[in-house]
Amino acid sequence: MRTFVVTPMPFNYRFIVHTHSHIALLGWVYIALTTLLYHLFMDKKVMDRRYRRIFWFTQICLIGMLLSFPFQGYALFSIIFSTLFLLASYWFSAFFLKHTPRSFKGTKSYICVKYALWFMIGSSIGPWALGAIMTILGPESIWYRLAIYFYLHFQYNGWMILALTGIFFYLLEQLQINISARTFRYFFLTTVLGIILSFFLSTLWAGPQLIYYILGGLGAVLQLIGFGILINICLGNRMALKSALPRLQFNILKSVVFLLMVKMILQLLTAWPYFANLAASVLDFTIGYLHWTFLGVISIGLFFFLEFFGLIKLSKMAITVYLGGFLITEGLIFYRGMAAWLGWPLFEDYSKFLAVGSFLIPIAVMLVLWPYKFNRLKVEA
Repeated sequence: MRTFVVTPMPFNYRFIVHTHSHIALLGWVYIALTTLLYHLFMDKKVMDRRYRRIFWFTQICLIGMLLSFPFQGYALFSIIFSTLFLLASYWFSAFFLKHTPRSFKGTKSYICVKYALWFMIGSSIGPWALGAIMTILGPESIWYRLAIYFYLHFQYNGWMILALTGIFFYLLEQLQINISARTFRYFFLTTVLGIILSFFLSTLWAGPQLIYYILGGLGAVLQLIGFGILINICLGNRMALKSALPRLQFNILKSVVFLLMVKMILQLLTAWPYFANLAASVLDFTIGYLHWTFLGVISIGLFFFLEFFGLIKLSKMAITVYLGGFLITEGLIFYRGMAAWLGWPLFEDYSKFLAVGSFLIPIAVMLVLWPYKFNRLKVEA
């Protein structure tokens, strides 16, 4: 995508953007998360055949989107496969909630994951509403953007980050680190209520009444409190975590904590009218924030858990190249936003530097996958 400015290509840029957003969120994050949940919580000897049906149906939906979005954007076939994917996500959610062994049902990790799945299901109200909104009000209506933002907010705040948090509690449980019921209750209530209320931050671009700023800000504060409780849990068990994790994994975990903290602070800033208007008027700030969340918090968090639970093997080189690409591109995106805001000059060959920095990320992924080129990865049950 970022080479379009540098080198003309015979593709429709808008269609490629649609492909990128769908395959990145659904083909990477969704598949990685559901794979982790199945691997950690399900009895694979009993459920393998049922899960395989869900898995391959989901892959067919993803391949359908991959082969339709680049050539037609939002049209008949891409909409069909996107709709089928939503049904596949419902299928997985019902499968997981029904067949998770009783021994997990009362755990803190399962509670987080269960609500994360419900947030994922709830987020699909946005896509379902788009058809009616386009037919009745048209794509220029504010409800069109609100439906998209509703979906995105509850996807990354509700489904993805809360599911990762549940997996982190699973890790703590496996390490026999005890978290008091009271501490968890405070964390869970502030986090879930914060996720719900902070959606109103996604409406501020429309210039709504003051109450929406207050509700959105309250949600951001509650999420920040929940994050603080989680940080306190980590600090209280720092030595246990450090002794249980290899140095590379421990450093990756610290990186995720830092990235999540920055994400929470940026989210809180947008509760102020000035910064809400700034985020709405300077697109690069919004893009930078979303990439910080997806490529930073969520993707690096997934790398950490996939490595810890033995589903992939990360090398120091691979994670260094990935972080390099991530930090370079984020720095350049936010710099362009600052330039638009403060009138800074945009240096020569900016687009080329952005394209090169972006290229480091697929190189890092290739470094992760290369050891499995000739050998099928074996995962212990």
